[in-house]
Amino acid sequence: MPINASPQYQKSEEEYTYARTKEEKLAALHKMLSLAPKHKSAGPLLASIKTRISKIKKEIQKEKQQKKQTSTKKLTSVKKEGASQITLVGKTNSGKSTLLKQLTGAKVEIALYPFTTKKPEVGILDYKGVKIHVVEIPAIVKNFLATENGPTFMSIINHSDLIILLFKTPEEKAFLDKELYDVRVKRLIYDNSENFADKIWNHLNLIKVYTKQPGKKHDYPPVALKKGSQVRDLAEVIHKDFLKKFKYARIFGSSAKFDSQQVGLNHKLDDEDVVEIHLK
Repeated sequence: MPINASPQYQKSEEEYTYARTKEEKLAALHKMLSLAPKHKSAGPLLASIKTRISKIKKEIQKEKQQKKQTSTKKLTSVKKEGASQITLVGKTNSGKSTLLKQLTGAKVEIALYPFTTKKPEVGILDYKGVKIHVVEIPAIVKNFLATENGPTFMSIINHSDLIILLFKTPEEKAFLDKELYDVRVKRLIYDNSENFADKIWNHLNLIKVYTKQPGKKHDYPPVALKKGSQVRDLAEVIHKDFLKKFKYARIFGSSAKFDSQQVGLNHKLDDEDVVEIHLK
């Protein structure tokens, strides 16, 4: 404590000592600085207070920045789920939230005022047993990539398997095309049709295949595979040991010349095929 320090300064020093948070310590230090003696011999004390103020300010700023980064990550990160991921993209009030709710039943806020969606909203479309991850991207605005969360949202779009474009006028379509100029993901235009889920499925590079045990009905749900997949790919998905123990498979469906056709691992599968795998 400096010579000739006032009782008020002494009290502020006690407040600093017993302060619990950095903000409380900072307030106490400012109070100490204003109440500290200003004569020549108090120079070291004043310098010490100013140094502590500077240090705590930096610590508080760092914590705020870390908190902001964590908050932004939670706000924008989307973990990919299901057999495929599609993104709903459009300007404000283009109907994205309504479509997300129709496809997945997700509880999302739907309102007439603009920019209702401020973070990615997600849901799961159950298409005949295949789970498809649906992500609604916040409204596309001018120079979207340059906005605060634009790069993160654009990354979600780029890593999706299909983009659903929602717009009301040709001008809005042209605007979306401009903002998504560098995106190389397949696109589908929303047309408000009753069978739109079927159109989504037809634009994904997937087939659904059912497994079956001898003498029983096929299992449910189906297994989702990439188009062009073979019996070999299905066997690997079912169990890692199936390839080693594989004997033959029987096929029921459009890829077979006749029902119960016996095939090997290289047989190419079609959508809706039923596969009965026999092991050694």
